Amino acid sequence: MEKNAKIYVAGHLGLVGSALLKNLKNKGYTHFLLRSIDELDLMNQQAVFDFFEKEKPEYVFLAAAKVGGIVANFTYRGQFIYENLQIQNNVIHASYLNGVKKLLFLGSTCIYPREAPQPMPEDSLLTSPLEYTNEPYALAKIAGIKLCESYNLQYGTNYIAVMPTNLYGPNDNFDLEKSHVLPAILRKVYLAKQLMENNWDAIRNDFNKLPVEGVSGIDSQEAILEKLHKYGVIGSQVEIWGTGTPLREFLWSEEMADACVFAMENIDFKDVKIEGKETRNTHINIGTGKEVTIRRLAEIIAETIGYKGQFFFNAEKPDGTMRKLTDPSKIHSLGWHHKIEIEEGVKKLFDWYITPKSSKGDFGIA
Repeated sequence: MEKNAKIYVAGHLGLVGSALLKNLKNKGYTHFLLRSIDELDLMNQQAVFDFFEKEKPEYVFLAAAKVGGIVANFTYRGQFIYENLQIQNNVIHASYLNGVKKLLFLGSTCIYPREAPQPMPEDSLLTSPLEYTNEPYALAKIAGIKLCESYNLQYGTNYIAVMPTNLYGPNDNFDLEKSHVLPAILRKVYLAKQLMENNWDAIRNDFNKLPVEGVSGIDSQEAILEKLHKYGVIGSQVEIWGTGTPLREFLWSEEMADACVFAMENIDFKDVKIEGKETRNTHINIGTGKEVTIRRLAEIIAETIGYKGQFFFNAEKPDGTMRKLTDPSKIHSLGWHHKIEIEEGVKKLFDWYITPKSSKGDFGIA
């Protein structure tokens, strides 16, 4: 990519998109085409087509998506498949119509079967049934992979699909209903610690930054406690869905952004296409190749925050996939490796979380 090339980062206010923009700026790129959801609704095909025809981006990072944790994926199944398909179809097809030089599509490792071999190689895709709890989201992401792959084969485009493992970092979503497991536990543990210490100023400040189901820091103590108890925060105890035994892999979002920019600068479709065979599984896993149980993750967060209470693992709630470890050997062979381990990352995220922000949009709920 040329330093002055027109670069469109779809989803630049989100977890990965904001990290991508930061990384690109740090590397000297200067010409960005950025639109918030209020300025450009990516589910509106005509609006997307008009934007691409007018602005003519040369490079596209497709980091916009409808995302959430196990509760959100299980509850909003229709929204997750419909909205993600709409976003992907519109942006990828508009890129083709307007001659985008290169596009990078961000998927998710939930594309792999529930019983995939561990660690999960790229060629385990579509070999057996998916995990039911997030099947709609996974199907949408598989469609995105195949859309990129099929356009490359039919039209000669240069679209790369990368599959990040579980991500966390600045601008994460800390909404207690819709967030992923790591930021959800971090916020719960932080609030539980404040409850144990009877620090209502801190609790009210937290609710003012991130209201819970319409309840903010100006509401009554009873109303705040009702929401905390609903989501398993009871001071000396924090509830976590499932048994705590599932294993998960986590990657710091700014490292994911670095891997994406590395791929855009150094990897083309020809580098992942296998000649002489049916062209499949050209996507690339991005991960650490290391895993931790949900129970141990909670302990790391508690140690980082200084929480002395207990965890209640609610085995009546779903665990999700029991193990979901990526095989990152392909990206390693292409020249990229992670550096930040989970203990350092949790500390970095907690420091970010408790640092005053300019607006609630900084918490990934805008």
